[in-house]
Amino acid sequence: MVSVKKLVCLANSRKLSGRCVAGIVANGSGEWLRPVSARPSREVSAGERQYQDGTDPNVLDIVSIPLLRPQPHDFQSENWLLDPGYYWKRSGRAGWRELLRLEQHPSTLWTNGSSSYHGINDRVPTEEAITLPDSLKLIRVTKLTLRAHVPGARYGDPRPALRACFSYSGHEHTLRVTDPEYELKYLAKPEGIYTLGESFLTVSLSEPFDGYVYKLVAAVIERTKIQTGSGQ
Repeated sequence: MVSVKKLVCLANSRKLSGRCVAGIVANGSGEWLRPVSARPSREVSAGERQYQDGTDPNVLDIVSIPLLRPQPHDFQSENWLLDPGYYWKRSGRAGWRELLRLEQHPSTLWTNGSSSYHGINDRVPTEEAITLPDSLKLIRVTKLTLRAHVPGARYGDPRPALRACFSYSGHEHTLRVTDPEYELKYLAKPEGIYTLGESFLTVSLSEPFDGYVYKLVAAVIERTKIQTGSGQ
């Protein structure tokens, strides 16, 4: 039986050959929801997430999604199996005030103390991650810097990467960014550090990889962009 849930879209981030879409249900409960496909890697294809006019959901869209049933997977407790036979429907846009109502205040971003070569507090050992109750957070930071670089250049790997650097709850973080809009914009620029102002970040836990689950910035939402954009 199809169940339609309305949520504020807070991520439409890059994942394998598709996207990872997630948001908070627009009923005041604070419940996160991540629609997933039936494929083993659970990413959502373009056809599965589009509106009737063929466009893609944007971060801050208020969107109704047809779902079949909850499908939690280890720490990804927010997963729901989507119904691919229906279009998604957009009914509006959220703005900064709505984000302030949805803001979360976790004491930490899950657990800290494990860092990759290019990151800071950016991963959790898989054996710890599978005991976590959730995999999505919406936090606000007063200052954010983005680092565009080519981490594998010395080994002949030309692929660029974008990382977000910020402080949260007394801990420094450098996390990989998978927000396609920000990757497209900042990876077209010269390598370097770019400073942003007050922003909301959707932070997500990745699928396990080589013994770790990685913290990813799935969406960057700058206050200045919302104030001058369509959101109110």
